[in-house]
Order: sequence, then structure tokens, then C-alpha cells
Amino acid sequence: MSGHVMVFAPTPRLTVTVDQPSDAPELHLHPGGQGVWQARMVMSLGVDVVLCTALGGEIGQVLEPLLVSEGVNLKVVVRDSGSGGYVHDRREGSRQEIVDVPGQPLSRHELDELYNLALGEGLRATVSVLSGPNEPSLVPADLYRRFAADLGANGSRVVVDLCGEHLDAVLDSGVFFLKISHEELIADGRVDGEEEEQLTRAMYDLHAGGAENVVVSRADKPALALVDGEVFEVEMPRLEAADPRGAGDSMTAGVAAVVARGGDVRTAIRTGAAAGALNVTRHGLGTGRLDSITGLVDRVRLVPAGNRPQERTSPDELADRAAGR
Repeated sequence: MSGHVMVFAPTPRLTVTVDQPSDAPELHLHPGGQGVWQARMVMSLGVDVVLCTALGGEIGQVLEPLLVSEGVNLKVVVRDSGSGGYVHDRREGSRQEIVDVPGQPLSRHELDELYNLALGEGLRATVSVLSGPNEPSLVPADLYRRFAADLGANGSRVVVDLCGEHLDAVLDSGVFFLKISHEELIADGRVDGEEEEQLTRAMYDLHAGGAENVVVSRADKPALALVDGEVFEVEMPRLEAADPRGAGDSMTAGVAAVVARGGDVRTAIRTGAAAGALNVTRHGLGTGRLDSITGLVDRVRLVPAGNRPQERTSPDELADRAAGR
């Protein structure tokens, strides 16, 4: 299988959603979690996916046929402990969480089995997407460090959407592409506000730390992209959101899909932005039509950001500028 993507999804989840678009309530069961949503969007863009995951318990038994029905090439490690899931009620228009079951941490044996499985598949793939666990404690960060190191050393391009200690771990080994939100940068203590200068400096720091290309999403503002040492704003048409979740995962998936097909990074980011924008107009996470996404790519522009810092600015200097000193 050439030009395909391996998605590492250690802790997929069963998503149960109660909806009522007409008179009678409806119950929707789907596989979910970051890696599943990313894999779904990669497939929407016409690229084959191998999904490497661990499943266990009653929820795992339900998840496996649901994942197979999505069309991914599924590779599974059967775990002794249970997978997680959640129940959401969307009958009033917005999502209300009824229950969230994170699942159990993977054992050392299960981690070893999953690592060996996913590493073998990743070495055969053009691009490997390392998705995060739905709870940081479920999978140790060091597994991601080893993964990024082993894949990168053997020529695979590693794409991640991670934060916290899992991000620190992969940066130590180096990655081809990193997507992160400005909220995650703030939570990680890499910036203390959403000013563009601070975010730009954080992107250069992430690049220096091991991320070849970086995209920072900014909620309703244009995302920022650092490519070939230059910062751009990702400008695109505004679309009304049906469900604001999932845009970031679709961005990451869009980048992975284009790079797997041999496309350049700038086209990949524009495609990812289009996929993310269209995903929020739909209720299904990680979904989108290829023709619609392709049609929107031409409307996405990478515009050089102004006031790009030419020299390293210390945190104290940034604080002084923010305070007008």
C-alpha cells in the first residue's frame, strides 16, 4: 500500500449521541476520539488509512465492528481492561454531557504490543499521525517520544496534534508537522496570552525544539502557520458552524492526507484549513465531502504575517511590550 497514512489511536471511544431532529428521538452510536476523527477525514480526502488501536471490554467489542464499517484497515491489540466512551444529549440543539467514561490505562504488556504493531505499520506508511489519548494518564508520554524517534529515523513523516507532556516528548525526537491551539499553548505555559507576537514567538520556539512545520489554531481568528521559517495567517471564508468541534483534527488529517500523496506543505495546510472549516458545518466529527473540500481549497490563502520578529525576544521583553513599557 503506497501513499497511505498510519493513524496511531491508542484509546478510541464509543460515542453515544441522543438527537431529535423531528418528532421522535434518535440514538447514534459511532467510534470516536481524536485518532478516529483524523482517520475518518483522511479517508474523506481519498487516502487509505491503517488505524492502529487497542480495544477491550464490552465497549471494545462494540467499537471493533463499528471501526471496520468505517472502511479503515484496522489493526487491533486486544486489551484486558475496558475502552472508554461518552453519552451526549443533543436534543436541545447544543451538546450536554450525560456521562464520560475515560477507560483504563493500558498495561505495560498492552503498550508493548501496540507499540510494535503501530511501529511496523508506520514504517510502511508515508505519513504517521500520532493522536493523543483521551486522558493523558492512559498512555505514557515516553511512548510518543520513542515512536517519533523510531519513525523519524527511518524516513516516515510524523504528524501530531498534541499538548502537555506528550508534546514535550515528541519534540525531543522531532516531528514533521505540529498542530496546536492557542488555548493549549496557554495551558502549557508556552505563552501567557493570545497576542500574535507571543504566539509567533512560541511557534519559533516549537520549531527550534523539534517541529519542522507548525500551525496554531486561534478559535474564530485565522490560524497561524510557520513554514520554511516564515509565518503566515491562514485566511479563509467564514462558514456558519453546526458543531464547532473537530476543526483541529480535520486540519491535522488534511495535512497528513496531502503530504501522503506527495503534496507540498503549503498546499497541505490550505487543504487542512478547508477540511476543518467544512467539518464544523456538519454534525459528524471528522466528516466532509472531497469535492466540497477541494472546491474550498482555492479560497484559502496563506498571507505573510506582519511584524515577524527577526531576533529572539525574551519573555521579559514581551511582557514589557504587552504592558506598553
